[in-house]
Order: sequence, then structure tokens, then C-alpha cells
Amino acid sequence: ATQKADEKRVVFLGSSRIENWKKYSPEFFATNPNYLNRGVSGQTSPQMLLRFREDVINLKPAAVVFSGGSNDIAQNTGETTLEAIAGNVEAMILLAKAHKIKFIMCSEMPTNSYPWNPKIQPAEQIIELNKLYKSLADKYKLTFVDTYTGLVDEQKGLKKEYQKDPVHPNKAGYLVLEPLVQKAIQSTLKK
Repeated sequence: ATQKADEKRVVFLGSSRIENWKKYSPEFFATNPNYLNRGVSGQTSPQMLLRFREDVINLKPAAVVFSGGSNDIAQNTGETTLEAIAGNVEAMILLAKAHKIKFIMCSEMPTNSYPWNPKIQPAEQIIELNKLYKSLADKYKLTFVDTYTGLVDEQKGLKKEYQKDPVHPNKAGYLVLEPLVQKAIQSTLKK
């Protein structure tokens, strides 16, 4: 795909929540053809770091919207720590910086259970991970998108009306996120 000079390409990098976005709310990507979806279901932060060159740097975007970390907590690629997740994200931030790509940091969305790994109780870990993400955003002066507050219920999970299952938003959930992300992209590209 050749990039028009006026078209600021934006890559959405993440796991199934990013991948599904295109499926449940295709209009968002159709009306913003410069938004490229690079969500890969089930992935954890070390896997995203490994494909950061191919799926972000090589596409020469103006910005990358990052959403991830919950699958790490779910132990999809084995046990890890919140510090290790934040370390992988920081490595991606530094790669983006080195290539003059603006990094837009999304908090992790609320989840209080993983259907595929029911023994893990993620609610508090996600709150703690989001604190680490916020401090990374502050440290590197990144745009931070709060994708947590608008979707969370009293049990620190994903609100029923916004979920396909306890981890994944439905169309209504994405419609809550879209104006937040849109605003973050616009303000970041103006900088």
C-alpha cells in the first residue's frame, strides 16, 4: 500500500481486542482507511515486541496505538510479572521513538475473569498494570487513553452491556472507545 503524503498512517497494535475491533465495528476502519489493524488474537507483550518491526516500523506510520498486556496476566505464554510486561512495552516505546513514530498508550480494559484460565483473578492486577502504563506515559510524555473507566462495572469487570464475553468488548463497547481513541490520535498527530 503506497502512502499518500497527506495520509497519516496509524497502526493499532494489540491482541484479540484490537483484532476484533475490525470485525465488530468495521465502519471505524472503513471510514479511516489510514488506520491499520495489527491485532493478533491471544498474543502477549513479548510476542508484540517481536513483531514490532514488521507490523509497526516497516509500515512507516505516524503513530501506533498500543493495547495489550491482559493476555500476559492470563499467562498465555507462561507466568510473568507486571514489571516484565511494562518492560516489554517500554522497549516498544523506545523502538517507536527511535523511528520517529508517536506512541499512543492505552490502558488495559477491565477484566475480572478469563474463561480459558479461570483460576486467575485479574481485576487487581489490571489496575496495577494500568498504573505502570500511566507512569510510562508520563515518563515519555505519551498520549494516554483511558479505556478502563468507561467500560468497568462494580465488580471491576467489563460491563455486561459492553461485552461479548468477560474479556472482549462487543460493538457497543467499541463505540465507547472510538471517540476516545480518535481524539487521542488527532491530538497526537497535531503535536
